[in-house]
Amino acid sequence: MKFGILVNEGPYQHQASDTAFNFTKAALDKGHEIIRVFFYHDGVNNGTRLTTPPQDDRNLVNQWSELAKEHELDLVVCVAAAQRRGIVDEDEAKRHGKSADNIAEGFHISGLGQLIEMGIKADRVMAFGD
Repeated sequence: MKFGILVNEGPYQHQASDTAFNFTKAALDKGHEIIRVFFYHDGVNNGTRLTTPPQDDRNLVNQWSELAKEHELDLVVCVAAAQRRGIVDEDEAKRHGKSADNIAEGFHISGLGQLIEMGIKADRVMAFGD
């Protein structure tokens, strides 16, 4: 089965990000295809490399990055939601006159067209969070 994953909550304010990660990992382990993981609303906070949880806590951003590297996942952060929350890649930082970018490894910024395309290509879209 081909899944699209929509993550609408940040990594530390709601369990939805953990559930999305665990579902994605389990689906891959069972041989399913993940078309894309699309981070929207507060979910874009999963894509900042500046997240620094305590050493005894999980680092969900790094977990997503590692899973993407291992399985060549397409981790897309919504551009409008990201800009509202101060998350930019190198191109967006330059375009808006910012001195640095903060997108995590394995993530990239794109628009809602990627969400629509995911919905078209996937057999099922699983949404996590409001």
